Amino acid sequence: MRVQIAAPKLSGNELKYVTDCIQSNWISSRGRYVDLFEEEFSKYVGAKYGVAVSNGTTALHLALASIGVGPKDEVIIPTFTMIAAANAVVYQNAKPVLVDSEKFTWNIAPDKIEEKITERTKAIIVVHLYGHPVNMDPIVKVAKKYGLYIIEDAAQAHGTEYKGKKVGSIGHLGCFSFYANKMITTGEGGMILTDDDRLAEKLRKLRDQAYNKELRKWLIHDELGYNYRLTNIQAAIGLSQLEKIEEFIKLHRDLAKLYNSLFKDVSDIILPPEASWARNVYWMYTILVENLGMSRDGLIKTLEKEYEIDTRATFCPIHLQPFYKDAYKNEKYPVAELLGKTGMNLPSGNSTTKEEVEYVANALLTLIEKSGKH
Repeated sequence: MRVQIAAPKLSGNELKYVTDCIQSNWISSRGRYVDLFEEEFSKYVGAKYGVAVSNGTTALHLALASIGVGPKDEVIIPTFTMIAAANAVVYQNAKPVLVDSEKFTWNIAPDKIEEKITERTKAIIVVHLYGHPVNMDPIVKVAKKYGLYIIEDAAQAHGTEYKGKKVGSIGHLGCFSFYANKMITTGEGGMILTDDDRLAEKLRKLRDQAYNKELRKWLIHDELGYNYRLTNIQAAIGLSQLEKIEEFIKLHRDLAKLYNSLFKDVSDIILPPEASWARNVYWMYTILVENLGMSRDGLIKTLEKEYEIDTRATFCPIHLQPFYKDAYKNEKYPVAELLGKTGMNLPSGNSTTKEEVEYVANALLTLIEKSGKH
């Protein structure tokens, strides 16, 4: 049995809506599906405005550009995250300032943020990792104290809730990805959410080469813009996916419950967290493995070779990435380093079945038993 880690599921109105795009000839970045997708997704999350863009990284970049982040500015980010958060800051010639993770949620540690704030700090990027929300209240408090913007990287957290409120609607800007392995997909694509009228207008302008709204000045540009548009076809797929988002979330949560039940007696497998104030959507079912008689990387290779199971290592912390390590060579982040060394994602996509979860769990338990650690 070949088990993929996170295949999408296109079982709704995707073909119908895309066919409508083709038959109407509206296939590029203008068309009714772009507007509909922006409206419906922002409504789902609970934000006033949605601005669709070409992917999750461009969402982060545009968010930073819209608030004026530039040279000499600093932006606080977690070191344990996908590299896009750091790259987006560097695109603006600003400096990513790193913070360690907290042990329970694996997200940025709120109590370590204030010590990293300087007179150059402009914003905080929080990343809701693997479907679990960041503990936002203390971060909102410190951001207000110092007059900082909060950008939520919710690329992995569609439908995730913090104290009953969906993430992506808590900070000044919320950024989402719709890559093929995400909770809902447009193939490639992203969106920025905000309640701020001024920021929404700025985002729309920068997304589209900073064209001037006045007809006679249409090709006159007064600032640097970008071609970060989403196509009508992609938005049509996204709208159809959005119609099934709660079904997909229930699937992920059910898969997580099944995995948890199968691993509950193995003390050396750390299960994914869910705080009392959280709804974890378990975008990726992620575990930590220690003292199993085989390294995390060894498990990944053996599961692929012997069982045809596709798994992934968790993120390499930013300060250990080859491109960034010289800039942070004197910095240590022990929690993030442990997460990056021992974490692995198991198959848990929208097309993953109960039978596949049982197969994956049994394979992992067999390897553990062979190692003499079960």
